[in-house]
Amino acid sequence: MEIMVFFSLLLLVCSVSTYQTEADIKILDQQILNQQPSPYDINAVLREMAVSLAEQKVRITFLEKENQDQETKLEIQKTEIERQKTETDQLKLLSKEQAAKLETEINQLKLKSDEQEAKLESQKTETDQLKQELQVKQVAFSASLLDQGSGETGPFDTQITLIFKRVLTNIGNAYNPHTGIFTAPVRGVYHFDWKVYGHGKIETGGVLFRNGEKMFLAHEHQPSGVAVSASNGVALLLEVGDQVSVRLWDNSVVYDSKTHDTTFSGHLIFTM
Repeated sequence: MEIMVFFSLLLLVCSVSTYQTEADIKILDQQILNQQPSPYDINAVLREMAVSLAEQKVRITFLEKENQDQETKLEIQKTEIERQKTETDQLKLLSKEQAAKLETEINQLKLKSDEQEAKLESQKTETDQLKQELQVKQVAFSASLLDQGSGETGPFDTQITLIFKRVLTNIGNAYNPHTGIFTAPVRGVYHFDWKVYGHGKIETGGVLFRNGEKMFLAHEHQPSGVAVSASNGVALLLEVGDQVSVRLWDNSVVYDSKTHDTTFSGHLIFTM
């Protein structure tokens, strides 16, 4: 009895479950059917996709062409930049070479200018020396004792330097009319002449001195009181600065007038 009741309940449950499952399947099929697009909609989507794909392809082709053009331009620019860089490097190198060449030329010109300046300075020095030598070679003087009037000088118990004040010639200005001393301007041989004149019973005489050393004497004495004169001449080797003068002989008298009776002369013969 109990077994029969169990089987009856089991059959009832299975029938209910089967009924619900079939109902659910029908509902699901209906939903799937509602969600599936129609063939018309699929074709429209495909056409739109084809158009869009074609547009994208055209755009891609254009972009590829534009990119290729840009690459070509870039290569041209790179080539131009390289060319300009090469030219710039060449110009820099040329500029350096020209600068070095110019600097060398400037240095050569400067050296040449310095040489010419040194040569010019040397020539100037030589010219000055020649002028100086020419000037010192032209040495000559002649003077008489009194610058005006007439009269006697002496006697003195010591030898005094006769100052020949009236200068007739003084080429080179080696003779000083204020001291009566001739100073040698250059080393060389000089010739000197001196003459003394006197009258009366007192002797007359003049001594040639070189640097305080007695060299030669011109002397005359006439007891009868007749006018007398004495002269002498000498050639002396003088160094630069040597001094030559005529001194009155001790206790003697010399006379001079406008006729230049007592004189002192000298000149350079040649340099050494």
